[in-house]
Amino acid sequence: MSPSEPPDTADRELARRQAAYRDSRDWVSALTGTGSAREQAITSLHELLLRVARREASRRRAALGIDGPELDDLAHQAAADALVAITAKVRQFRGESRFTTWAYKFVVLEVANKIGRHFWQWRTWPIEQEDWERLPDRFGLRPEDQAEWRDLVSALRRAVDEELTEHQRRIFSALVLGGVPADALAIKLGTTRNALYKALFDARRKIRANLVANGYLTLDEVERS
Repeated sequence: MSPSEPPDTADRELARRQAAYRDSRDWVSALTGTGSAREQAITSLHELLLRVARREASRRRAALGIDGPELDDLAHQAAADALVAITAKVRQFRGESRFTTWAYKFVVLEVANKIGRHFWQWRTWPIEQEDWERLPDRFGLRPEDQAEWRDLVSALRRAVDEELTEHQRRIFSALVLGGVPADALAIKLGTTRNALYKALFDARRKIRANLVANGYLTLDEVERS
């Protein structure tokens, strides 16, 4: 899109070009073909992927800490890499969903991977004292005075040390105390977001049970949290 081209004009032009691919069969046929038809399909698909990549990168930019041209460059890289993957695997498309829905999964994954890799270029996850001090609030607990707050923080630290496995402690420390984005941690540990959230759910359940057993939390408070 030209810098001077109005957004609505660009949208109409993109819609016009996409109209050539009315269903999944049109996309697959064009992308597995040859000549100018294939080139046009690749151009149109890249435009779609870039739009999705920009939207996804913008949605995640707060956790990433970048914006402007750097964020847009990340979106371009994700769209380009997704396009390569899609064109290589297009014959594997089984038609269980719309082709564009299938294709969007590639670019969303590429954005997540690039954000994760970028994160570790400038961040670690040291557990600072202030992170522990905020922990009661993250559990929905609000002690009335400073002494009670310190006691609760100590109880939470003991629960983390005593109840969690090493794997759970690492995930809990990174996601809850260190503020590490799940996409970044998944790359660092070689796992998936779903596996991380399952481990975090189990960790929080163990911590809550410990707090209940030691009188810091009631069952009613657990059910509300």
